[in-house]
This record gives sequence, C-alpha cells and structure tokens, in this order.
Amino acid sequence: MKKGILIRLFIASLAVALVLGFSGLAVSKQLRVGGIMDTTGATSDVGKDYAIGMSEAFKYINSQGGVNGKKIKYTWFDYGYRIPEAITKYKLLKRLGVIAIMGWGTGDTEALSPTVNKDKIPYISASYSAHLTDPKKTRFNVFFASDYSTNARACITAWFDKVWPKHPDYGKRKPRFACAYMFASPYCSAPIKAIKDQAKMLGFEVGPDQDVSLFALDTKSQIMALKKFQPDLCWHGNTTMSVSATLRDAYSLGLGADWIINNWGFDENLPRLAGEAAEGVMGATPCAFYGQPYKNMDKVVESAKKYNPGVPQNKRLIRTVQAWGDALILWEAMKRADKAGDLTREGIMYKGFETFRNYDIGLGASPITYTPNDHRPATGCLVQMWKDGKFQEVERVDLKARWPEKWEKEWLGW
Repeated sequence: MKKGILIRLFIASLAVALVLGFSGLAVSKQLRVGGIMDTTGATSDVGKDYAIGMSEAFKYINSQGGVNGKKIKYTWFDYGYRIPEAITKYKLLKRLGVIAIMGWGTGDTEALSPTVNKDKIPYISASYSAHLTDPKKTRFNVFFASDYSTNARACITAWFDKVWPKHPDYGKRKPRFACAYMFASPYCSAPIKAIKDQAKMLGFEVGPDQDVSLFALDTKSQIMALKKFQPDLCWHGNTTMSVSATLRDAYSLGLGADWIINNWGFDENLPRLAGEAAEGVMGATPCAFYGQPYKNMDKVVESAKKYNPGVPQNKRLIRTVQAWGDALILWEAMKRADKAGDLTREGIMYKGFETFRNYDIGLGASPITYTPNDHRPATGCLVQMWKDGKFQEVERVDLKARWPEKWEKEWLGW
C-alpha cells in the first residue's frame, strides 16, 4: 500500500517537473521566455530567418550572463500563421510560466492583445502594427521598430520629397497613387488608412486598391487594373515573395510606376527574386541589413556563424537583425526590472520598457522611447532604395519633427 502511494507521488512529481521544465529550486535562476513564430505558413518567406535569428540572440544573451546572472530558457513554437494555433501556443506558454513572449504576425498579435494585456505578459512582436502602440488599449504590447503606419507615411513622403520633383509632370498635375496588398491580411492592411491619409495631405490623387495574395505568383490581372489608373507610385504591403512577383509583372507589362514597400517585403531576397524589376524600388528599413557596419552588427554575424554554421552567410537577411532588435530590448528591460528588484511580468513593462528614453540598441535602428502614454518606439523611419546593385539611403523621415501636432494629437494608435 505504502509502496503504491510512493509510486503515485513520484509520478505526480515527475509530471509537474515535465510541465515546468524542471524549473524548480534546482534552476531557480532560470527565466522562461516564449516564442510564437511562423516557419511554415504564409509569411515563412521572412519568418524562417527571423526565428533563427531570435534563437541565436538568446544564445548570445546567455553567453553574456543572461539577466544579471540569471539565464534565459527560450522555448518557441511554429504556428504556421494560423491565429487559432497562435492562441493555443500562447496558452501553453502561459502554463509554462513564461514572463515574456516573442510574437510574430499582426493578425494573431492583435487577436491575442486583449488576453495579453489582461494577463499582463509583455508581448514583444514582429508585428509593428500601429494599433498596438496606444498603452490605453495595449499596454503590454511592444516592438523595437517604427510602426507600419509610420513606415508608410515615411515612404510616401520620401518619394514625394526626392523623386516626384524630378518627374516631367511635376508642377503640372497631382501625382497619382495606388496600393497593392492582401485585403484579408491584418498585417498588409494595417497601414492603409495612414498612408492614404498621408497621400491626401501631400496632394496625391488616390486610385483603387488591388488585392494581391501573400501566396501570389501571378499578378497580371492586378497590374492591368492598375494600368487603367496610371499611377506614378504604388505601395505594396505584402512580404517578399508576393512583392517580387508583383514587381516582375509590373515590369514586364510596362506599368511604369515607382514602388514603395513595407519592411517585410523589402529585403536582400527582393532583388534576387525580382531581378531588373527591383531597380529603383524604395522601402522602409527599421534597422540595417544583415552585415552592414553598424554598432552590434558584429555580434549578430558572429553568433550566426557560431550557432548556425550550416546556413550560408549570403542567405542571411535583415530578418535576423530584426529578431535581434526585439531580443535586445527585452534583455535591457529585464535587466532594468531586475535592478529595480521587480523582475516580474509587470515589472518588466513598468520598470523596464517604460523607462526607455532614446535607448540605442545599435543595428542601424532608431533610438527607442516608451512611455506609459505612448508605445511608438520611434518618430520616423529610414527609407532606402535598391539601386546599382546595393541598398542606398534615400531619406530618414522624422514625422514628429515635420508634423508635431498631428504626431502628438492624431496619429497614435492608427
């Protein structure tokens, strides 16, 4: 009888240890961080490199002593860009006792946001949706980069500043503008209201949107529809694969428009996939491209070589750098919270993130500020162009400096 009871107690103890990852007294200094990534779904063309980079970043952080001597146990799952699966994985990570989560897409991040903020778990996402930047609604959502709406406003402004004045019709008529993106995708549609607002403010004539799937390989019908409007400039809000397909079709069909692209469609793979059609394309860049000579880039490259030597260096992307951006801000927030004696979920947000004032992570990113009233990390965006075989800076647009009233009173959260 006693033997049976002891066996049952042992089994129960083992089950608890498995669920908690043996994170009891023996490893009391271990900090659990979760991850929800897309390595097989609709955005895996950019998600795979991001997921690899995130794992490398946490390995580097632990090699530097973790959070003041406390190592981070990073556990991540692929969710295939399916919102129900993201919710399931979130619940699992919560049960595992994570104190922060590295998230991915806009649809799932926005869907989870009410739960995240109720649970008060810092959620550091690869979604830069402006809908996540108003702490009155989404206080536990953060990311390191300028949001999609800021990116979009910056891109159309940079084109208007630098390219339109050289056009033969400059001063004779309004520039014409249209958008191409997947209507049903929360990520793709997130900045459309903002960019159209910016277009009207700058004096563009705005044409009809074109629905382009994230899986699109043939976009000729959408390009033919655009040709009827004859745009001077098009915004593309998808990821690299479908963006490159659209550029190729626009080039072959002689659309003749310039293109500006959201950051997840603008990377080192774009010219490889789009070829000549990528020449002159402009895009939002939240940080430097992989390997560019910026502060802390050496750590990114060294870690990639050390932890994933089988992945060729010429296949690594800016997505790795973006992953590091989110990992580095969490690391800093956790160190600040720990120093304040409050290394809890709430402490990481209130005594960590919300104490950032122009915090510099390097990597070519803008200095980062969060306050209890505003989680927009940056006031502008660096816009670059693919030209003559390399990415070249066009303009760093500071929206707050140019439109301070609108920045402060109108644009937060959209």
